[in-house]
Amino acid sequence: MSKYLAGKIPFKTGLTNGMNSITNFLKDVKLELGRVNWPTKQQTTRHTVAVIILSLVIAAFLGGLDFVFTYVLNKFIL
Repeated sequence: MSKYLAGKIPFKTGLTNGMNSITNFLKDVKLELGRVNWPTKQQTTRHTVAVIILSLVIAAFLGGLDFVFTYVLNKFIL
């Protein structure tokens, strides 16, 4: 039987080949996760606070613009 099924799609026979590839994949994932430079708790807290503050500032700015434009348009239209 051919190594390929329907042209260029690899065809694996047997459960052993599939299980070996899954096992190798999971081992590689564990190895890569060990190489990740994880942030400290202090860094995570600081960045989270910065994102929340920046979000509130942008929301207030956009809300203020919306209020001003609505007020100006209502004065001209009505």
